[in-house]
Amino acid sequence: MIHFHTEDIKFVFKNKTEIKQWITSVAKGKKRKVGDLSFVFCSDDFLLRLNKEYLNHDTLTDIITFDYSKDDNQLPISGDIYISIDRIRENAIKFNKSFENELHRVIIHGTLHLLGYADKTKAAKLEMTKQEDMALNLLSKQSVK
Repeated sequence: MIHFHTEDIKFVFKNKTEIKQWITSVAKGKKRKVGDLSFVFCSDDFLLRLNKEYLNHDTLTDIITFDYSKDDNQLPISGDIYISIDRIRENAIKFNKSFENELHRVIIHGTLHLLGYADKTKAAKLEMTKQEDMALNLLSKQSVK
């Protein structure tokens, strides 16, 4: 099951059903299923506290993904994905994207982490961006139907 929550902010997430279908389609395209997946929308301050406490990073970030999936690639993906709405707003302006586009990119970025994609090296970042773009394209086609 895919769930959407807020923590320490007021934020209304739209198109939940469509986004759940999209995430499920992306996972299915990678031969995986979705298990328990929670997206938590929060502030910079909340995510910074998590970043310091769990990752020992004292920096702002747009997303932190906690992967609870088993190592077996046949099992469903499960995890908690924390997303800073403050970062999404700022990055949308910085990268000249709509708020929704940036939010969707970050949502699928966290999902891709659960599907085994990394972004620590230049090559991995390029592949992650390619996968994000393919997923966003799938969402735009899904929205047209």
